[in-house]
Amino acid sequence: MAESENIVAETAERIFADLADAQTINSDKNGSWKAPLWQALTESGLPLAWVPEELGGSGASLAEGFSVLSSAGRFAVAVPLAETMLAGWLLAQAKIASPEGEMTVAPASPRDRITLNADGTLSGRARGVPFAKAAKHIAVLADDGKGNALSIALVDAASVRIEAGLGLGGDASDTVTFSKVAPITIKPAPKGFDQTALMLMGGVARSLQIAGALESMLDISVRYSNERVAFEKKISKFQAVQHNLARLAGESAAALAAATSAADAVANSTSFDDAFFLEAASAKIRCSEAAEKGAAIAHQVHGAIGFTIEHILHRYSLRALAWRDDFGSESYWAVELGKLVADRGADELWPLVASR
Repeated sequence: MAESENIVAETAERIFADLADAQTINSDKNGSWKAPLWQALTESGLPLAWVPEELGGSGASLAEGFSVLSSAGRFAVAVPLAETMLAGWLLAQAKIASPEGEMTVAPASPRDRITLNADGTLSGRARGVPFAKAAKHIAVLADDGKGNALSIALVDAASVRIEAGLGLGGDASDTVTFSKVAPITIKPAPKGFDQTALMLMGGVARSLQIAGALESMLDISVRYSNERVAFEKKISKFQAVQHNLARLAGESAAALAAATSAADAVANSTSFDDAFFLEAASAKIRCSEAAEKGAAIAHQVHGAIGFTIEHILHRYSLRALAWRDDFGSESYWAVELGKLVADRGADELWPLVASR
């Protein structure tokens, strides 16, 4: 990790440690912790980390931004930090300046489409948009209705219809309807950029968050196993528990390896090519699988107490499970990855895999 990445990651860790303690948040039923946390993040420039300075952002590198998302995952942060970072990154692709405040992106599913009408307005429906209700602006990727001539737009969230919804982790997962909405700004997307690129970038962000959450679940489970006593000895001494913790450590390590490899590939990529696709799709698939297995193991280690609303474990496990579906589920990307391999042919499979 470069020195600048260390500084950015340490800044994020310090803010989260001071203002996003899981036990404190779990006990706060009014959500009063959110405003101080968002203010601190904004003052540090983290929400607009991927936005160039000339467009109103911090001008951080992709690698530095990814380090922030890893930290956010370890704290299971329930504010639209990742979404605002993605929105700023999307707007920057078209040289659109980012406004202040919370943002999100639409569409957030590879199967949804937003259409740019002939009169310059936007129409369409995007489901599962994270934190749409909390967002002041939405960064939108739209096409001409034929899948061509992609455009990137900045939209005032007050101009769209938002149907509130909740994801598995208790965070907003809303349905946004665009009915001839006039954007604040709209510009053509750069050549080679498409909705798949946006979904993959979102997938890498979620992969890093899942990997971070799994690290915390492992730490919480190991600590609990060394504290909980059953039959006059710590449960960490039981072979079955040790086996489960070893499996959880394996899933956490696999997710971290896949996510960081994808982040490194994206940070060093100059185009949205097959290598970009392979790394990002593989990370989303592997991290999503790890979330399912890891959450089950962590709750098994904790027993009944891990399912109570008072315990912090669910803050990590449920969000990790919810993040599996954002920007394409593992089953979606498994099919798309299979199509890529099939289209390239058998002779190209090994060179593609070995090149990574």
